Amino acid sequence: MIKNNLTIKLISPRMSLRPMDSEMKRRMAPPLSLVTIASLTPEQHYVYIEDENVGKINFDDNPDLVGITVNIDTVYRAFEISAKYRQKGAKVIFGGIYVSACPQEVAGYCDSVCIGEAENLWEQIINDYCNDDLKAQYFNPVPVDLSLVPVANWDYIKQKEKYLYNNIIVTSRGCPFKCEFCYNSCDYVSGKYRNRPVENIITEIKKIGKKHIMFIDDNFIGNIDWTKSLIKQIKDMGLIWHAAVSTNIVHHPELIIKMAESGCRSLFIGFESINDNSILNVNKKQNKVSEYERLIKLLHDNGIMVNASLVFGFDNDTPETFDKTLAWLIRNRVETMTGHILTPYPGTILYRRFEKDKRVFCHDLEKYNTAHAVFNPVYFAPEQLEAEYRKIYKDFYSFRNILKRRPENKRIRASYFLFNFGYRKYGQFISFFGRIGLMNSIGKLARRLSYGI
Repeated sequence: MIKNNLTIKLISPRMSLRPMDSEMKRRMAPPLSLVTIASLTPEQHYVYIEDENVGKINFDDNPDLVGITVNIDTVYRAFEISAKYRQKGAKVIFGGIYVSACPQEVAGYCDSVCIGEAENLWEQIINDYCNDDLKAQYFNPVPVDLSLVPVANWDYIKQKEKYLYNNIIVTSRGCPFKCEFCYNSCDYVSGKYRNRPVENIITEIKKIGKKHIMFIDDNFIGNIDWTKSLIKQIKDMGLIWHAAVSTNIVHHPELIIKMAESGCRSLFIGFESINDNSILNVNKKQNKVSEYERLIKLLHDNGIMVNASLVFGFDNDTPETFDKTLAWLIRNRVETMTGHILTPYPGTILYRRFEKDKRVFCHDLEKYNTAHAVFNPVYFAPEQLEAEYRKIYKDFYSFRNILKRRPENKRIRASYFLFNFGYRKYGQFISFFGRIGLMNSIGKLARRLSYGI
């Protein structure tokens, strides 16, 4: 029997929090992947989104088809949600980064899995369901043509006030590099870095209608010429924006200047380690530790804050690594740090290497959130690595070290203190106001105090 009008529910399960995280991480922004899929759904079907990070899931409904996006730390919760809807007679399809990396691990907990990019597959999935022919697995090895990806329709998010920001944009897919610990090293990843057309990005910025934009790509400078083209287009739009880049941006000082002139105020950068041997051991060839301080100075000179992503537990790391890294961060006045314990995500090159060497001892996926040691390090006991990791977070965001790291450039001091105190040091307290429905108001206040917009 052919079904013509489906009710489709898309769900984002509740993510886990690390000890240093607050509820603001859960409520940072709506699930863009689900908004994109909803935007691609043919009009004759009714589709709606529920994000468990901002509210409880309503299990009293009866959708025909349920799509669940699954990260590694939400996989067990996804299994629970799936079971409830399958008991009701709904068909459940899993997608997302963990499903794409390890489809065989989740196949028994749903009716179908979508591997990799879903845009080329979603309409086929719906049509197959309508014809009672839903396949157990969907995978299109051809990378999605990003010019065909629609501008996200944010009307599918009904409770925007529950999120800190509603201003996120993806400009690209993939990464030109293949670091061993990253999901970009998985077999399902095509390896082809692509950008959306610049004109599509401009259209999306205008549709969002805000002067504050977060570009959330893996690597905003994966194609330097494309980045230059976008920067030229947004220069006179009066934006304040943020992005993630690789350290090789140090070789493009003129681009850094133009980024600052167009409104860039902070960059998330994967420094990963201040030990060259650690960097090379995981195939992160684009990083050169000798260039780090020059890069930080270039950014600071142009009024751009640095969010340093760092990983601890590499084979060349020792207990002294933490003290050396903390001193380096303070000396260079790095504004924010996002730290991680090295985590061998299943499906990555690093995981296969560690499994082969019998170093992975924990397979509880809830602990794969970069706050736990799930493998045996070389120079630490796992418990010692975890303790040192928590200590560097505490020390980095201590009152004393926040003051010592304060930016010399006064233009970014307000946002610096707001992030260090409001998001990190006192984030648990500030999150209380988010839980009572004021998260977006907090975001608006932070923007006004930081940037006057």
